[in-house]
Amino acid sequence: MKLAYSSNAYRRWPLEEAIARISRLGFPGMELMADAPHTWPAEMTDTRMDEIRRCLDAHGLVLSNINAFMMSAVQDFWHPSWIEPDREFRRLRVRHTIESLRMARRLGAKCITTEPGGPLPQRMLREQAMDIFVEGLQEALRVAEDVGVMLLVEPEPDLLIENVEQFLDLARRIDSPMFGLNFDVGHFFCVREDLPAAIDRLQTYTYHYHLEDIAATRVHEHLIPGHGAIDFASVIAAIRRTDYRGWLTVELYPYLADPDAAGREALDYLRGLTAT
Repeated sequence: MKLAYSSNAYRRWPLEEAIARISRLGFPGMELMADAPHTWPAEMTDTRMDEIRRCLDAHGLVLSNINAFMMSAVQDFWHPSWIEPDREFRRLRVRHTIESLRMARRLGAKCITTEPGGPLPQRMLREQAMDIFVEGLQEALRVAEDVGVMLLVEPEPDLLIENVEQFLDLARRIDSPMFGLNFDVGHFFCVREDLPAAIDRLQTYTYHYHLEDIAATRVHEHLIPGHGAIDFASVIAAIRRTDYRGWLTVELYPYLADPDAAGREALDYLRGLTAT
């Protein structure tokens, strides 16, 4: 298991500075945000992507993932979603995902993450939303297969796919070797999943993990690992039992005021759990 830090905590800094800061903290990897102000895919040129690769190499960082969940360059973290009632608006999400997959290949990332459908619109039935989501995913997955980059869905509280059963239902509708799961530990804690049991049940789909802590209230607010109620010792032990050897990315986007301090504390805490 390898530890990375998401650049979405550094939205107040240029990308090159975020790369340098994450490297100085001691993380071997970083997650790149496919959104403004860092790497909005629609604006990326081959020249710019080559510059980013050189910067990552110069600082000894490997990309753990491309985070294509947020679309604040258009609206916010959750919109446009895969299931917007307006077809043209939701097409922005599909195109963004496809562009992110192509950007990931150019940058050398093995996977991208996306939202789990989005908030269920009023007057839209869940089954209808699932059909729309699957249709969009299948289009993006054809590109994922072509470029050889995994497309990982990230369940989140209050969105279409929140829990283990809902993700498994989605997985049964998808037939692609490039489909998988981004297991966000905090998100599953929020919806009261038994984390070790969920890790075991979803291990065949899991290609990347997000780590953050959550308060005992289970309100969806990301905290530095060790500041909340999640038993990370049992989480890491459960991940280890699955023989997972990929990236654990710390995602602390609320800590914009001092992402260095948050990342440093998270790294110190998690190193102690992942070292043995």
